[in-house]
Amino acid sequence: MTKEEKNRIISELSESLSNAEVFYLADTSELNAETTSKLRRECFNKNISIRVVKNTLLKRALQSVDGRDFDSIYGTLEGTTAIMFSEIGNAPAKLIKDFRKGGERPVLKAAYIQEAIFIGDNQLDSLVKLKSRLELIGEVVGLLQSPAKNVISALQSGGQTIAGLVKTLEERNKN
Repeated sequence: MTKEEKNRIISELSESLSNAEVFYLADTSELNAETTSKLRRECFNKNISIRVVKNTLLKRALQSVDGRDFDSIYGTLEGTTAIMFSEIGNAPAKLIKDFRKGGERPVLKAAYIQEAIFIGDNQLDSLVKLKSRLELIGEVVGLLQSPAKNVISALQSGGQTIAGLVKTLEERNKN
């Protein structure tokens, strides 16, 4: 690989990392061509872009990103590294966990999710449980709607009770 090619790759990676709110680093070594192809297909289906990168080029790209501190990630850059970019924080974690039902790989090396860094495969279960932004918004909306629904329901049932009471009193007065 020429120096120009390396610089181009570093530049592309640096730009991707600068714009990314979520990326995961995974060890995909020991995956054969068929399994790697299946992993790539699963990533595509879940809107996760995956790319195998050289660790030295990735480290240089991480170092060139302004305003972010990736020092704790550098220690994970050994062996085969695949980088996964996603819009949803827990999507790559769920994909890795589901994919590993058929084997031991990929192994989570590190994850960067909106300024938080998670190191090691032992973080996978925690990352799977993270709620996405849309899930959190849905929960908040649900919580906000619940009291309003209770008040409306109480008012409606109270109205029917009052109307029933008035009707009963009218009937008594007529008799």
